[in-house]
Amino acid sequence: MSLRLLTVSINSELDVVAARQRARQVAALCGFVGQDQTRIATAVSELARNVFNYASRGKVEFSVEGQSVPQTLLVRIEDEGPGIANLDLILSGKYQSATGMGLGILGARRLMDQFEIETAPGNGTRIVLKKLLPAAAPLLTSKSVGESSAQLMTVPADITLYEVQKQNQELLGTLADLKARQDELLQLTRELEDTNRGVVALYAELDEKATSLRRADEAKSRFLSNMSHEFRTPLSSIRALSSILLERVDGELSLEQEKQVRFILKGAESLSELVNDLLDVAKIEAGHVDVHPAKLDLVDLFSALRGMLRPLLPSESVSLVFKDPQGVGKLFTDEGKVSQILRNFISNALKFTETGEVVVAASRGPDGMVRISVSDTGLGIAMEHQDLVFEEFSQVENRLQGKVKGTGLGLPLCRKLAAVLNGSVQLRSEPGRGSVFTLVLPAIFAQGQGRNGAP
Repeated sequence: MSLRLLTVSINSELDVVAARQRARQVAALCGFVGQDQTRIATAVSELARNVFNYASRGKVEFSVEGQSVPQTLLVRIEDEGPGIANLDLILSGKYQSATGMGLGILGARRLMDQFEIETAPGNGTRIVLKKLLPAAAPLLTSKSVGESSAQLMTVPADITLYEVQKQNQELLGTLADLKARQDELLQLTRELEDTNRGVVALYAELDEKATSLRRADEAKSRFLSNMSHEFRTPLSSIRALSSILLERVDGELSLEQEKQVRFILKGAESLSELVNDLLDVAKIEAGHVDVHPAKLDLVDLFSALRGMLRPLLPSESVSLVFKDPQGVGKLFTDEGKVSQILRNFISNALKFTETGEVVVAASRGPDGMVRISVSDTGLGIAMEHQDLVFEEFSQVENRLQGKVKGTGLGLPLCRKLAAVLNGSVQLRSEPGRGSVFTLVLPAIFAQGQGRNGAP
């Protein structure tokens, strides 16, 4: 059911202007805001002008559909003209005409919520426009419309001038809105430019800091390398001279003299160990480590380590056990680096194991990786300290600290060497129950996949 509001006949140019004014009044009565009023008035004006230009006469009917909120404004434009040829082409937006035919139809369709058109040669054209009333609009009834009918029926004497003024006001309002939006866009552009400058400055600062860190790292590596080389010669001399004195080449030593010389020799050996570790760390960090993979039989490696490390047993209460690596097979990797890692693991285990055993074993997992583990029954390492032992120059305090000395570089070096071999180091430990250090390696070293300085 629809509620009829108003009908405007189109017979002259003045009627086209009147139709636009009536459309704006009806839109205001329906509760539309100013911008929507302009849209509705413009759509009706364009179609009314088409009626006058191509059919000479017709009419525009305004009505409201619905008996509850929200209602719908319905506008019917009818004429008895010749109809519209090429309607499909016009509605597609591809039709071009010197008179502008089709522009009013397309514009009206874009401005309204719904658009329907019927046309046939010789039978004229009927167009229906619909626009949903705002949710806050009051419900229109026959009574409320009747109270406003006098206002709708009134036509100003100077309707053309009035409509021109109204259109000028609408144009000025639109221009003001465009200016405000342009100002907002300009402000947003400036803010984006400021943000971009800030981001660029931040990236430049980050690049500068990264360069500084890289230079500092290179300087540290050069320092460690140079220092290690400079220290090795005098330390080797001290060790050689101490050995000569202990061998009595230049004569007998008293017990006290022998004791002091042994202190000197032990100190020189500790420093030599530190220097060698520092040199290895510097080489890895500088990317100057060469990997020399070759066939490696763990049975032979375990045999060599057994003979090399057995003298390090602190007492008869500690045993060093090498389990037969059955089923592991031969590896293709750098034997020297694997041996260096295991020597570090075993010597650390012997240092911190007072009673029990240190067991060296190997196995091959389902993933094809080889796991060589060194387990002990020593002091163990608390969970919160297990990352600390892999940091350079870091040591976990314990009651044996005064008896055994270390550089704090052995385990960090082991981790770096394992990475060079495309492997890793794992630790499982519990205070009072010992530790298990595991070297995980691929059975076959793949050249070019190393990390942290691997070739």
